[in-house]
Parts: sequence; structure tokens; C-alpha cells
Amino acid sequence: MAKILIVDDDDVIRDTLYELLSTDYDCESASTAQTALSKLEQEAFDVVVTDISMPGLSGVELLSSVLKHYPKTPVIIVSGISDQEQAERLLKLGAFDYVLKPFRLEVVETSVKRALKYRRAQLA
Repeated sequence: MAKILIVDDDDVIRDTLYELLSTDYDCESASTAQTALSKLEQEAFDVVVTDISMPGLSGVELLSSVLKHYPKTPVIIVSGISDQEQAERLLKLGAFDYVLKPFRLEVVETSVKRALKYRRAQLA
């Protein structure tokens, strides 16, 4: 079963994503990017879904670290900031997808499915 790491400092968003994805995937969650990095050091994840704005390390810093240390792990950025330039910049940096809050659950599900397909192709 695919393993998903959900990172968001907002309990409601984190819990909603966990409930949505845990029916089909093995999910872990973290409320900070630092906690997420610790989890990534302990075990492999197939996809990381992260908020961009968090106290301490940001989602951008988490993205950079995942790309550096776990380059085959796709990162989906979830953000409440509707900024096309920022979205394009993050995608150029290596984010797999950029999902805008408030999001529709099926948009996140589709993004995760696409990311898992991409990951399988990377590992083949």
C-alpha cells in the first residue's frame, strides 16, 4: 500500500486530508515541516502533501529538502495563496502539483493518484 505524508499546521486541513486519503493509502501526518523531515528520515514515503505556509520551516524549505534527499518522492503543495507566479515558481523548483485552498477533495485525490503513478514510473 502506498505511503503518504500529510504536512499542515492547520489541524482541520490535516485531519481532513488524513481522513480522505487514509481509506486508500497508509497515511502519516505532521504539523510542522521539521516533524515531517524527521519522519522522512525514519521511513520512506511515496508522496508528500504539504502546506506552504507553516511556522518554522516552510513548505518551500520542505520541498527543497525532499527534492535533495528523496528526489523520487513527489511533493504536492497545498496553499491558500492564489498566486500564479508562485505556483509556477514552485512547479519549476520541482513541486509535482500545486493545489489551491479551499480545495475540492477530488482535486487532491486526483493529484495524489497522478503523483503515485509518476513515482511508480520513477522507480521502474
